[in-house]
Amino acid sequence: MTRNYRFDFGTGTPAEGYTKITPQSGYDSFTGYGFTRTDRINAKDRGEPGALRRDFCIPLDTAFLLDAEDGIYRVSVLLGDEIAETETTIKAGQGRLMVHKQRTAPGSFSRISFSVWVTGGQLKLSFSGLAPRINAMEVEPAPQACTIFLAGDSTVTDQPDDGYPYAGWGQMLPMFVKQDAAVANFALSGRSSKSFISEGVLDQIWSRVKPYDYLLIQFGHNDQKFDEERYTEPFTTYKQTLKTYIDGARERKAIPVLVSSVQRRFYEEDGTLRDTHGDYLTAVRELAAEEEVPLIDLAKASKALFEALGPEETKKLFMWLAPGEFMNFPDGTEDNTHFQQLGGIEIARLVYEELKALKLQPLMLYLR
Repeated sequence: MTRNYRFDFGTGTPAEGYTKITPQSGYDSFTGYGFTRTDRINAKDRGEPGALRRDFCIPLDTAFLLDAEDGIYRVSVLLGDEIAETETTIKAGQGRLMVHKQRTAPGSFSRISFSVWVTGGQLKLSFSGLAPRINAMEVEPAPQACTIFLAGDSTVTDQPDDGYPYAGWGQMLPMFVKQDAAVANFALSGRSSKSFISEGVLDQIWSRVKPYDYLLIQFGHNDQKFDEERYTEPFTTYKQTLKTYIDGARERKAIPVLVSSVQRRFYEEDGTLRDTHGDYLTAVRELAAEEEVPLIDLAKASKALFEALGPEETKKLFMWLAPGEFMNFPDGTEDNTHFQQLGGIEIARLVYEELKALKLQPLMLYLR
């Protein structure tokens, strides 16, 4: 996609310059846009006020697809209803949270803009919420937008839709970022700082990064695993491998930011959190100081959060699911490492707060 798109959702006459999208507008490869499914989409036309606000679609259990070349796109959505309260959540791609439970009062409308990192030749926006609405949408290429690249493991990555509520913090980070920047989450489950390089994932970042982009680097969980593909020793190979990320970013005039590993949910008898990362935390803090690289001490911040919440309340953040609670986990699960969506949001909030505290320029301008 090299041109701009403007869509008017509903059943009324389309606004000038907009393409009409009705509840029957299923995705078509010829037009290159449309809903993934239409059986539960409804529409209303309130008759006022104005072409874009008078009518809308109610997008239940569906996503809107738009064929697009890989890259960054700025999306603006208009949400609201003349006579009813609304609540809409929008996720991009594989569950990246862009708009979270956006509410509008009767007669009020919200215009929200965000940038999306598109891969696979298609922009995908999924809708949910108690009373979701989509009145209008504009999409335009934004190649000059700042990109925040993420390199990390399963605690960071975009978890798939069929794994809901399983979520990484990088998946939730976009909701804290303004429209002038996009999050490109290259983190993958099971990777260490070493295997992320050997599998060629870091090269994928290097082929896309541009000057003044940012690279957030969080590894450690899997560097502890005693297999040849992943293991690194904290004060030698771990630091040496992380330095590869730092040097590569700087060579490309991008800004590296180290992130210490988020804590696991293991408590001592006195209610304090047990440290399961040990020397890896010391090593990444030393490396940040030695190389004069900004550090998000997520281990420290998450320790404080988990100790404040305590063993029971933290179950709401981690993948502690009762049998039958979520369709994707019918037998339930008890996982002290990985997060459900609420936990991903709260850890992303910690990353956001730490980034603001660092006062990096121009990144400060891109944080909500």
